[in-house]
Amino acid sequence: MRKIIVSATVALVAAVSFAAPSQAGYYSYGYKPHCFIKKIHSYDYYGNLIVKKIKICK
Repeated sequence: MRKIIVSATVALVAAVSFAAPSQAGYYSYGYKPHCFIKKIHSYDYYGNLIVKKIKICK
């Protein structure tokens, strides 16, 4: 009985570990990520404004 429970647990863990990465994202033909531009404002040593534009895709 103990061997059956252990083997069932191992099989369940293996099935879940393979199913989790497949749910991570849908990458196929026609997949278009949602992207936007984020502006980061900072100041240098002399007080000048520095604007960095970063593209963020989800």
